[in-house]
Amino acid sequence: MIITEYLQTLVDKECDVLVCGGGFGGIAAALAAVREKKRVILLERQYILGGLGTAGLVTIYLPICDGLGHQVSFGIAEELLRLSICMGAERDFPAIWLDRGRAAERGPKTPRYRTSFNPQLFAIHAERLLCASGVQILYGTYAVGAYVEEDKIHSVIVENKTGRRGIRAHSVVDATGDCDIAHFAGVPVKVFSKGNVLAAWYYSCGQTGYRLNPLGTADISDEMKKEEGSVELKADRIFVGLTEEELSDFMILSHEAILCHIQEQRAYDKDYIPVSIPSIPQLRMTRRIVGEYELSECDAHTFFADSVGMIPDWRKRGPVYEVPFRTLYSSQCKNLITAGRCISVTEGMWEIMRVIPCCAVTGQAAGTAAAMTDDFSRLDIKMLQRRLEERGVVLHWQRI
Repeated sequence: MIITEYLQTLVDKECDVLVCGGGFGGIAAALAAVREKKRVILLERQYILGGLGTAGLVTIYLPICDGLGHQVSFGIAEELLRLSICMGAERDFPAIWLDRGRAAERGPKTPRYRTSFNPQLFAIHAERLLCASGVQILYGTYAVGAYVEEDKIHSVIVENKTGRRGIRAHSVVDATGDCDIAHFAGVPVKVFSKGNVLAAWYYSCGQTGYRLNPLGTADISDEMKKEEGSVELKADRIFVGLTEEELSDFMILSHEAILCHIQEQRAYDKDYIPVSIPSIPQLRMTRRIVGEYELSECDAHTFFADSVGMIPDWRKRGPVYEVPFRTLYSSQCKNLITAGRCISVTEGMWEIMRVIPCCAVTGQAAGTAAAMTDDFSRLDIKMLQRRLEERGVVLHWQRI
């Protein structure tokens, strides 16, 4: 059965930059754009900022260094790392990195510039930072469509407690994690072919104290597995993560895995209890844009004239990647740009790019660019790079 609807949607809000998604990429994009003196609205469907890093309890701020003693990611990526532990780290406080005077001590054997943070504290501090900067946050708001005119998004259609509305924006940042806005706008996208394994990270308290239990190890490198006490989950199902049935099943199976683990722990510790469970599915890769360039694992230590920042490989020491501006947008929609795990990469590179610091790096670039133009294919890349460098971003690996 098909229901035919004739809708008239009121467009009752307008902004310079509309950021869709309040994860680390969206936070960075909104912060970057508002610092360019633009009117910014940030949409977040949950009632907490941080995405998978807070609501999903994947609370490891992975490295912003190359593992050889050199910092790679700067600007807002480092600012948010510092913000996440401004009231103390849960583990791995990176003292040698936070103290600029200890730079000479850093080398190949130095612990990497990463940390573990408290999700609730980070979410509150990020919210306070954005509000103080002038970003309007709209919680409980879903983007459900895009109205496109002449190869530009005129308005993003949203639904929330008020009902169905349109928000007009000069430029739009897709930081949804699932490339929803690009999909709604008819921009070419690709779905992750391998799908996602089940994950069920949660916090507990018992005789061993307050701790994170990483059930499923999607964000833990081989060298981190022993120290984090990770637990592999045996599941015979892979999730693409783009339908309501799949998302619901993922959460139900996640809850079952958490309960099973709790029961196992209570056999040894009768006081063992869950403290926090994820409120969103812990999916890592779903859908991304087909941009003007596709970044690959083979591009390590490659110079890109249009680089907007750098990221390391969180899984191993050594590789450094410059991020070309061309990976953030498609010329098929002039005023839409992506951030975080939505950008244009190969499947192998997607595994590297999807994590918190990479989202922050691309978010800052996307937000800054969105504040400068409503046609990304015509943006003066040199001007964008100057603005990023003025904000502390290092663009090329030869300079680290």
